[in-house]
Amino acid sequence: MIGKSISSAVLALWAASAVLVVTPAQAATTSAAVLKHYAELAHAKYEDALRTAQALDKAIDALLAKPSDETLKAARAAWIAARVPYQQTEVYRFGNPIVDDWEGKVNAWPLDEGLIDYVDASYGTESDENSLYTANVIANPKIKISGKTLDTTKITPKVLRSLNEAGEIEANVATGYHAIEFLLWGQDLHGTGPGAGERPYTDYDKANCTHGNCDRRAAYLKTATDLLVSDLKDMVKAWAPNGKASQHVEADGKKGLTAILTGMGSLSYGELAGERMKLGLLLHDPEEEHDCFSDNTYASHLNDAIGIKSAYTGEYTRVDGTKLTGPSLSELVVAKDPALDTEMKGKLDTTLLAMNAMADRAQKVEAYDQMIGDGNAEGNAVVQKAIDGLIDQSKTIERVITSLDLGAVKLEGSDSLDNPDAVFK
Repeated sequence: MIGKSISSAVLALWAASAVLVVTPAQAATTSAAVLKHYAELAHAKYEDALRTAQALDKAIDALLAKPSDETLKAARAAWIAARVPYQQTEVYRFGNPIVDDWEGKVNAWPLDEGLIDYVDASYGTESDENSLYTANVIANPKIKISGKTLDTTKITPKVLRSLNEAGEIEANVATGYHAIEFLLWGQDLHGTGPGAGERPYTDYDKANCTHGNCDRRAAYLKTATDLLVSDLKDMVKAWAPNGKASQHVEADGKKGLTAILTGMGSLSYGELAGERMKLGLLLHDPEEEHDCFSDNTYASHLNDAIGIKSAYTGEYTRVDGTKLTGPSLSELVVAKDPALDTEMKGKLDTTLLAMNAMADRAQKVEAYDQMIGDGNAEGNAVVQKAIDGLIDQSKTIERVITSLDLGAVKLEGSDSLDNPDAVFK
């Protein structure tokens, strides 16, 4: 009798303990929740890109109102700051048609800068591929495009829009970050030696004008910056709740997840590892670096890599320091294959480690265009390690696609990686 009552007491205690320690199981992360947060992060990133572009616009107003070394330096610093959040949005390319259709207006490269302004004699005077190679819109109130005359007397948004990819030539870039970059820095004439573009502030000083047409140059710079702000406003609106881009990516779970992974994989492999990094390394050509006028390429590549990781983890640190988190692709992969999730995050971190090492070298030892120079074995190796990380993480991205049963997903390729001999033909 005594034994039975003791057993009953013990059982009662166990039952009470169980009530105390058991918590409700967390609901499984859904693809709908992941896609909603993916859209929320896009909205936040484009908002940050817009705000920093607006700060750039104000800095350019100050430069044009009172040209000086100080105001030019401040405008350049504002441009560099504006690149940080924008580059972290690039992972939204490739998988999202609305972004792809828009991107060429803001970040097209490389550009034939002779279309826009004066260039050094070493640039040459003509190109078999581009009749507008040295059109110099700033110096000429009328230019011919495919046999038709375009009146550029007033440099307006409409004029610049009509010049973008004029004659169906991709190198005719008249708007966006890189057109503005060229107008702030000018050509980098140092090759793979130290130094970036050295445009003087007097190119905007109407009273002491260098290289002529300072009023038109100022009009071009202001118009291009206003267009950048306007274009970014469009993308902020598109990714707002119920915006076209948000609605599109959230409409179908499978297609939405495919969009995330297409952006991650295509940016990792074909675009960043291939076209932006390996091509320049193969050719040892500073003209193939992304931010070639400012020597800011290392930062652009690093922020692309940060953006790729963000698309997987659902984490983003805003310009003001606010940290955003939410349902992530990582959580979906954990539910399917925890080891694969660990592998994916590990490879993303390995790439970022290599990118940060490259950025550290760029700030302490030599610029990116020097790193890719011929005969610079140590610099080449630093860049190659970042490329290797991007290629390796792309392979795991493909495994994630398979794990989530998304079917066949086409990622961007690059001759630089897939057929390097073709690069030299």
